Amino acid sequence: MTEALLEELSRLEREALAAIGAADHDDALERVRVEYLGRKDGRVSAILRGLGALAPEVRPKIGAEANRVRDVIRDALAWRTAEVAARTQRRREAPLDLTLPGRAEWMGGRHPVTRVIDEISAIFASLGFTRARGPEAETEWYNFVALNTPLDHPAADMQATLYVHGRVLLRSHTSPVQVRVMERYPPPIRIIVPGMVYRRDAADASHLPAFSQIEGLAVDEGISFVDLKAMLAEFARRFFGPAARVRFRPSFFPFTEPSAEVDVSCIICNGTGCPACKGTGWMEIMGAGMVDPAVFEAVGYDPERYTGYAFGMGPHRIAMLKYGIPDIRMHHENDVRFLSQFAE
Repeated sequence: MTEALLEELSRLEREALAAIGAADHDDALERVRVEYLGRKDGRVSAILRGLGALAPEVRPKIGAEANRVRDVIRDALAWRTAEVAARTQRRREAPLDLTLPGRAEWMGGRHPVTRVIDEISAIFASLGFTRARGPEAETEWYNFVALNTPLDHPAADMQATLYVHGRVLLRSHTSPVQVRVMERYPPPIRIIVPGMVYRRDAADASHLPAFSQIEGLAVDEGISFVDLKAMLAEFARRFFGPAARVRFRPSFFPFTEPSAEVDVSCIICNGTGCPACKGTGWMEIMGAGMVDPAVFEAVGYDPERYTGYAFGMGPHRIAMLKYGIPDIRMHHENDVRFLSQFAE
């Protein structure tokens, strides 16, 4: 009983002080006073009135604490009342200059990276892909092993990956969600997976230690590399414009075979060559490839029956291309001058 009453008094003290701090006029302060210190229904006053019903050995301790809480609330009310009164007086005495120009209210908008993620997701939704999500803290199995990346691979080194505890780490890509979806559902599968990923990268004009990524996965019978190329070409035309062209360059990823880097014709110079594309006329936007049979075996799919493709891109860099942003760090500096350009 004693501990319960002491805890109740502590809670009332916290609540009352929070309410006093939030009150910005006399009526609000009076409501707080009545609720906690009112003679009839005050919550602290009720505990003081009930002291006579308590056992004699606990009555002094509860009484002392109740009186202390009452005094703290009373002092806080007096201080806040004086502060509100002084602020009101300053407003009354401040000169009103009607010649000053009005200040336009700043309207917020969706962050450019959020806009890009939503636009990409909408395009793939129209192509039959479902948006999927997964945990940002993953195990080595989902982040590496199930994706055909052995733990002696350099990417699994503690100097390259942000480990949290033991074998738990912050995911370095959104590919683990692909594994989780395949473990749970049989083919056919078409998913798009946006989310945050984390790497031990120093922040510079083109890298961040925490950034967003979007990956896609399609699994069914008879899927080929031709399907992958056609789908990504259609995505590029819808996102970058009908004149956009794509090209595929051979590459390597542990979880796809064959693998490719995907470039889109430079939207700044239309492929003629400029400083943004380093004179090549092309800009890299993603990696892609056919899902390695070892990944299917890890999730229990029959690699002799099913094939699939996967791809991954960085919305931060896509936003830089789309909106002409020169430095990736500008996305997270919270500079109103930068963000106001994207107000809707």
